[in-house]
Amino acid sequence: MQKYLAEFMGTFMLVFLGTGAVTVAAGSTLTIGLAFGLAITVSAYAFGGISGGHFNPAVTTAMLINRRIDGRDALGYVIAQVLGATVASACIKLFVGGLGLATNQLGQTDFPKISMGLAFLVEALVTFLFLLVILNVTSDRHGNGDFAGLTIGVTLAFLIIVALNLTGGSLNPARSFGPAIFAGGSALKHLWLYILAPEVGAVCAAYVGRFMGSED
Repeated sequence: MQKYLAEFMGTFMLVFLGTGAVTVAAGSTLTIGLAFGLAITVSAYAFGGISGGHFNPAVTTAMLINRRIDGRDALGYVIAQVLGATVASACIKLFVGGLGLATNQLGQTDFPKISMGLAFLVEALVTFLFLLVILNVTSDRHGNGDFAGLTIGVTLAFLIIVALNLTGGSLNPARSFGPAIFAGGSALKHLWLYILAPEVGAVCAAYVGRFMGSED
């Protein structure tokens, strides 16, 4: 249960701080990217020693494929991650409502400017790149555990900055799930893409990472 609680808290921190920067702080693209990136860095150092610091179902999928986690824990991790994101979004909705802002604007991810096919490609690609960094920087063979959290956070920040105006820069099914179920509308309608595309990217990264020698 300690591992599952760590995954819950890490995902809560990620979604709470990231979407809070979007809604409560009304941040710029740079601010939003840094908010998500630093949130994952803080969570990795605070909770990663307990659970491994996934905070993302796509990360858990890649770790499962490469046998760094078993199926039972993987299921528990995903449930904890989704719950953490959902509770975080509930808090953000409460705070947004307290400010008198629209409660259907919760930092949800969507792609109003581009086609569905391009949105799928963007999310799959940025998640692939993100997971490839994670798998290699945490590798027992050639990783760097001391700087893994910082490296992962910086990578996430820059990838979100690139993808923000395209798809909202999710890279994480749980991150999209929490806001979408409270905001509804198009974000909820397109939620399937933000679940499937990151998982496709994660699967590809798992095998490419293995080919590059990330696994023993």
